[in-house]
Amino acid sequence: MAKNVIIIGAAGRDFHNFNTYFRHNKNYNVVAFTAEQIPGIDGRPYPKELAGEDLYPKGIPIYKESELPELIKKFKVDECVFAYSDKPYAYVMGISAIVNAAGANFMLMGPKDTMVKSTKPVIAVGATRTGCGKSQTSRKIIEYLVAMGLKVVAVRHPMPYDPDLNKQKVQRFACVEDLKKNNCTIEEMEEYEPHVVTKRNVIYAGVDYEAILRAAENDPDGCDIVLWDGGNNDFPFYVPDLFIGVADPLRPGAEVSYYPGEVVARMADVIVINKIDSASLENINAVRANLAKINPKAMIIDAASVLTIDKPELIKGKKVLVVEDGPTLTHGEMKIGAGTVAAMKCGAAELIDPRPYTVGTLTETFQRYPNIGTLLPAMGYGDKQMKDLEKTIANTPCDAVVIGTPIDLPRFCKIKQPVVKIGYELQEIGTPTLETVLEEFVKKHKLVKKGGKSCKK
Repeated sequence: MAKNVIIIGAAGRDFHNFNTYFRHNKNYNVVAFTAEQIPGIDGRPYPKELAGEDLYPKGIPIYKESELPELIKKFKVDECVFAYSDKPYAYVMGISAIVNAAGANFMLMGPKDTMVKSTKPVIAVGATRTGCGKSQTSRKIIEYLVAMGLKVVAVRHPMPYDPDLNKQKVQRFACVEDLKKNNCTIEEMEEYEPHVVTKRNVIYAGVDYEAILRAAENDPDGCDIVLWDGGNNDFPFYVPDLFIGVADPLRPGAEVSYYPGEVVARMADVIVINKIDSASLENINAVRANLAKINPKAMIIDAASVLTIDKPELIKGKKVLVVEDGPTLTHGEMKIGAGTVAAMKCGAAELIDPRPYTVGTLTETFQRYPNIGTLLPAMGYGDKQMKDLEKTIANTPCDAVVIGTPIDLPRFCKIKQPVVKIGYELQEIGTPTLETVLEEFVKKHKLVKKGGKSCKK
């Protein structure tokens, strides 16, 4: 008798766990997914073409997580699998209590049943929280590897927000035009665009991560190494040959109190303590102590998040609106971002509070996350939210808009005020460095290329 299962997720890890463990598995009957954290991802089906028509000829419905107790009773559910990330332990166990009280078992799946093995060497990047600096760490790794003459293909943690998930089974992004062709949301562009604009590497994403991996391994431009660019604070979908974690001393203690960020911290071979240029010594040492306790074998690399500011003169003495990366402010719970640091560094007279000027879904975002404060998250999980963001910026009386999100926001969002763009890159402090780690990795896997070189000057 097959067990009835609900997978509790947010359009990412949940689909992957299904694809790797439950699809074609006759011992289980996945009756539903539930959705949280990301707006507008419920109410669509996980289609039969992805679910497997042998067991799911009608696909699998996706409901709101708030309906979970009723769904457990309605479908006579035996097990519920929690499958999304960046949640404090109290939240995760709260969901467990809801599940158990409704009569079902509560389950967390680990690497053994969910990781896919590659035919290529895999370097994975993960973090202890959203907003630690995974993407800039990934970009730095790619920069070093490309300088060594290697072809790197990046694969990003899923963000499939299209109503038709079949369209997003396997996606390849090689240029900015590919972002528009695939109707990418702001959140997707924030992750893909920094890769393609450098022209160093292509990046893949989508829904079916084994199919994505096989496409990446056989990319038409070549592939020597697969780089897993993680999302939130999740652990990798692929078996890593080198796992690099990133910790954030601006949020000390998160590395041992958020799921599954502690999994990342315990698994990592190397951990980058980022933002040491903006964190207190006390908080840096607290993170060091926690990491030493749970993963004493990990190599620790110190790093700073170095800002670039294209027009600092537009900030000094001015009233500015700061737009930051959305997930970092919302479920990442950060109170500042790159834009805020740049505004303070350049002597802004005032950070204008956007809350009186928000419209539509942006107003709802502040209601759900009231602690965001005087910053505007670059929310854009669809056309309506993008338009609401545009209207909110237009409504806000300010001398300039400081953009701390890594995409070229004015390319698709009309902004009437002067714009200041903030960039941020990883810079290692002292030794060891990522370069020395990668040189050892390349030698170990016999990937040294003729014409390749060390990045040392």
